[in-house]
Amino acid sequence: MLAWHLGKSGKKVAVVERRWVGGSCPAVACLPSKNELWSARIAHLVRNAGRFGTLVDGVRTDMLKVRARKQDMIDREIAFHLQAYKESGVDLVMGNGRFVAPKAIEILLNDGGMRLLDGKEVVVNVGSHAAIPDLPGLRDARPLTHIEALELDEVPPHLIVLGGGYTGVELAQAYLRFGSRVTIIEPGPQIMGREDADVSEEIRALLSREGMKILVDTRPLGVHGSSGDAVTVSVRTDAGERKIEGSHLLVAAGRIANTADIGLDKAGIAVDTRGFIRVNERLETTAAGIWAIGECAGSPQFTHVSVDDFRIVRDNMAGGNRGTDDRLVPYVMFTDPPLAHVGLSERQAREQGIPVRVANLPMRNVLRTQATDETEGFMKVLVGANDDRILGFTMIGSEAGEVMAAIQTAILAELPYPKLRDAVITHLTVAEGLGPLLGNVPARSA
Repeated sequence: MLAWHLGKSGKKVAVVERRWVGGSCPAVACLPSKNELWSARIAHLVRNAGRFGTLVDGVRTDMLKVRARKQDMIDREIAFHLQAYKESGVDLVMGNGRFVAPKAIEILLNDGGMRLLDGKEVVVNVGSHAAIPDLPGLRDARPLTHIEALELDEVPPHLIVLGGGYTGVELAQAYLRFGSRVTIIEPGPQIMGREDADVSEEIRALLSREGMKILVDTRPLGVHGSSGDAVTVSVRTDAGERKIEGSHLLVAAGRIANTADIGLDKAGIAVDTRGFIRVNERLETTAAGIWAIGECAGSPQFTHVSVDDFRIVRDNMAGGNRGTDDRLVPYVMFTDPPLAHVGLSERQAREQGIPVRVANLPMRNVLRTQATDETEGFMKVLVGANDDRILGFTMIGSEAGEVMAAIQTAILAELPYPKLRDAVITHLTVAEGLGPLLGNVPARSA
């Protein structure tokens, strides 16, 4: 987006892309994963259609068609991006680039040969890749990452997932609904370790009810075999050591910035101890005239944050003074039902010493869910203890991301919670639950 904007503004711009036109989001991450998650949701709805009066027999998943549907979408995205490059006049260079001097990049072209680019300003947006823990036998087992998991043309008989974070949980539920047995192995005390305990427990419970096996406080010791054939993970629990046998192994254990071996030292660009590029709130690196955006700069790992990074750098390049220090970042985990969050969590409020009032509402108390049978989950809101500002919101339930956007707007507008509590919200919608939720906010103590 930044390149297209600068190109349309009359600047001479080149983009170096190693493999995926448009980057990982349209090719191997956000869009493809949500595409297959939707296919999994359809499979789940069809298998449970009898509850709604539609009788279906012999349901099975054709992963070749699932993959083909996803690839059709990716092809459309590639065509869109190529057209945008053409219309903006940006030079798209496919190859591996590395700094050889400040603001000078040498590119090993994908179709052979070399090219050298230099310019007045450089933006580094190299993203990140899936971490493979240093676990005996793991690399030899050729495990799946999210990339390979989205290319499977079969339903794994038993998928083992190392890591109970957001990516692991999303893909675990998808393959469970495609027909796999699924086991999640999480070394920590809960899945989605950054969430409040009640949020994590609600997701764990609903996935367990679907038939997923979730092991927490379970430390992997080693891996034997080969993913796609037969694989065994040795683990240690409080009860001792045991072995978990499966057919496929998916690793979802965090991300590593793609900053190694790209010559950052030649450009004077410093990185932190984890390899992420050091930037200030304006997204300027330690090298004059060089910016960094997205995951490689340590920004929260969401595409919508990268879009905001683009806006910040765009305006600062034009003489503005925008920063990252005041932005309100929401997120959604696209399980079914989804988890949405914005603002403070109870844990964060406690750690920061911020007094809050907390209100909860089970989704079964939202009338829309009685009509749709989507009664799992809850809403939770945090309001200042000494004022009526909304400080945070979490929801597990149907349309959680859309409902969260209303709370995000209220937070940005500094709207006192009674204004939203007393709003006339359309019946019969999920957002209608905001009224009774905010009606549960305790009165101020003083």
